[in-house]
Amino acid sequence: MTKNASPQQHAQSSASGAPVEPRTSRGRRRVPRALAAGAALLLAALTTAPAASAAPAHLPAGAAQGAGTASGATTDSAPRTGQKRGTLLSLTPLGRQNRAEVVAQAQKQGLEAGTARHGVAAYRLVYRTITPDGRPTTASGLLALPVGSGRHPLPPVVHGHGTLAYRGDAPSVAEGADRAVSVLYASAGRAALAPDYLGLGTGPGHHPYMDARSAASASLDLLRAAHSAAPGLGVTLDRTVSLTGFSQGGQATMELGRALGRGADPRFRPGMLAPVGGPYDLDGSELPGIFDGRVAPGAAVYYLSFFLTAQNRLHPLYRDPGEVFRAPYAHRVEGFFDGSHTEEDIVKKLPGRVEDLLTETWYKKLQHPSGALLEALRANDRTCDWKPGRGVRITLYTATGDRDVPIANARSCEKELAGHGTRATVVDQGADAGHGASFLRSEPSIARALPVAR
Repeated sequence: MTKNASPQQHAQSSASGAPVEPRTSRGRRRVPRALAAGAALLLAALTTAPAASAAPAHLPAGAAQGAGTASGATTDSAPRTGQKRGTLLSLTPLGRQNRAEVVAQAQKQGLEAGTARHGVAAYRLVYRTITPDGRPTTASGLLALPVGSGRHPLPPVVHGHGTLAYRGDAPSVAEGADRAVSVLYASAGRAALAPDYLGLGTGPGHHPYMDARSAASASLDLLRAAHSAAPGLGVTLDRTVSLTGFSQGGQATMELGRALGRGADPRFRPGMLAPVGGPYDLDGSELPGIFDGRVAPGAAVYYLSFFLTAQNRLHPLYRDPGEVFRAPYAHRVEGFFDGSHTEEDIVKKLPGRVEDLLTETWYKKLQHPSGALLEALRANDRTCDWKPGRGVRITLYTATGDRDVPIANARSCEKELAGHGTRATVVDQGADAGHGASFLRSEPSIARALPVAR
């Protein structure tokens, strides 16, 4: 249960002890409405693609390219009957940056930018995927491509973002830290993808927070959509996919690797996995850390509020929020996480201690999970329970000083992988590194280790 941020954002904390993330700029570039005719698609491709390319004729009939609202979000109808998961519904150009702009954007977010080589063109993809219970839905995500990298296949890298409550902070919508990371990775010569996950970005409904399977399925379907979009943008994608992510995205990284390793799509195979600060062991590490002080009190309140209300929609934990949450939070807390509230707004309206948030019954229950709660935890604690194939390298980045996701999560994942005969490398960024700092210190190693186009 982990909060997203640019690393310097995590260095700050609220009065309650929860890390507070200053909002990044939410300025949007207005994108002209695309015409339905193929000539408009051709124009959009030629004016925004990283290399000269033909019109993206592979787009489904009626799919809008560059159909933007005033906020920069695309307007899409529901997926048509017969469309498959990963079907590309729309492609919206988000603009181009030259190398100097890529470097400046990265440095603004506290990222080391020495690997930047090319300018980058970015796009929002809207595509078909599924809800946690398998029903059709749509999701959005970011695709960033290097400009002028040649015709060699681009190695894909998927970056999973950490906890977001406000849908407008998703990487395909906000020009914040997650977009900066993906753009930086693309600038080195890669196809960088950043899923918004369900219920964030332009996706409908509530975000199923910490549901590892739907985070992975949405990520896989973004990969499929990008594979479809690539030829029309003048590029091809390599088969081997590198996976990384921060915080909640670390959990999603391992679950996506697990899915690809089990043959979820024969067009892709996992290569390098490099998650940072992921909550791989909710039952055995994260929850105990909340009650023994390893997780900061304010952060624990925020994560538990989001987790319990989101998971209740998937695994009915309670009939009335008053069973779980004390007054006055009981009948407000679910509304805090409807996608329209910023993190700062939510934190201000929550208490500073778990004892003041939970009823006595649930305070005890969370220390000794059982029933539906235990099932929900275990359903999300399988992300390291798989045997990676030959050529898959796993590095688990973490920090002893992390007060959001204790290092015990990485140690537990390491042990579980070892049980399958797989050795994972654990990199501890130190006792002086908090959650965000662990990513700042890890990013240069990840950026250098990721494959690039030859």
